[in-house]
Amino acid sequence: MKRVVITGLGVYSCIGQDKEEVRNGLYRGTCGIGTDPLRTAYGYRSPLTGMVPRPDLKGALNRRQRTCLPEEGEYAFVATEEAFKDAGIDMDYLEKNETGILYGNDSSSKAVIESHEICVEKKDTTLMGSGAIFQSMNSTVSMNLSTIFKLRGINMTISAACASGSHTIGLATMFIRLGLQDLIVCGGAQETSYLSMASFDGLSAFSTRADDPKRSSRPFDKNRDGLVPSGGAATLILEEYEHALKRGAHIYAEVAGYGFSSNGAHISQPSDEGSALAMIRALKDARMDAGAIDYINAHATSTVIGDTYEAIAIDRIFGAHRTPVSSTKGMTGHECWMAGASEIVYTLLMMRDSFIAPNINLEEPDDNSKKLNIIAKTLDRELNICLSNSFGFGGTNSALILKKL
Repeated sequence: MKRVVITGLGVYSCIGQDKEEVRNGLYRGTCGIGTDPLRTAYGYRSPLTGMVPRPDLKGALNRRQRTCLPEEGEYAFVATEEAFKDAGIDMDYLEKNETGILYGNDSSSKAVIESHEICVEKKDTTLMGSGAIFQSMNSTVSMNLSTIFKLRGINMTISAACASGSHTIGLATMFIRLGLQDLIVCGGAQETSYLSMASFDGLSAFSTRADDPKRSSRPFDKNRDGLVPSGGAATLILEEYEHALKRGAHIYAEVAGYGFSSNGAHISQPSDEGSALAMIRALKDARMDAGAIDYINAHATSTVIGDTYEAIAIDRIFGAHRTPVSSTKGMTGHECWMAGASEIVYTLLMMRDSFIAPNINLEEPDDNSKKLNIIAKTLDRELNICLSNSFGFGGTNSALILKKL
């Protein structure tokens, strides 16, 4: 079985617009959450969101390319451009070699709604514009990036709710292990427009602590009152180990293990059994026991039930080892379709620079979280093997293990 490594990172988020800004934000415990008045005007219960600026792509892409890109596609382009540069891959390489793409995305709401509004007003579908279809499909990110970067390998969008980005990495690992591809672009993208999150807000899923945005996302804290939506994009370059060595590429880590499961029960409620099974399978795939893990990047979104079940699952497997745990979502909010990829980027930056990012806003852990070794302040520590969890609506679960070489 071939080995799989990560050779390039790119990220565009509310705590930084490139990987070094993000690294500094993680180390400092920076929070990128604010309030959006457009949400209040639209009828949201909560105006809280990760504040992600739109990139200016004039000069970087031609008009036709920009016309076909939705908001989340813009973020993904910036992150992917950075990841390719980080991996030492240019357009000449991409044109001469087959490269695949598996990207996570589970909505393109803004493009759909804006097209609908044009038709309601004008009664003429031709006025939607030629880019409307390419912006509105769930596969918008993978189709746009594959044409912009001339990718000719596997080309699919993974739609698996908030585990989408994580599953892209797991599935790419399987493709490369089997010798079907040497290099695959992986990642996740999430739109942040107020048009994209109204249905979540309607479920009363969001924190309403709008008077104190920086303290609103509180993973594992007893007084949490809901998650805070966020977004952007994160891209990783996955590569077959020998292929990376031949290129002379810098290797961040090996993807040592991938575990998955489905809860098979309630459409929106998590499960400690499903969460645990994904982690157990990741450990089995990596041929490791729980004591080998130096750090766990928890999914913990700051919801009462979700954090509780994950804490139960982590304690069941890792409790005896007092494995350090933190959720970066106190800083970033919940980046949804992007989160499974961005949190792998965050974990790799911690591994590179030997620190654990803090679980900010943890003032009083709840009864289950008290059992965990949650890192509330930045901790300088060498990290060689880390696990990252991602869970999503519909009961989809993914766990990834990274090993420094």
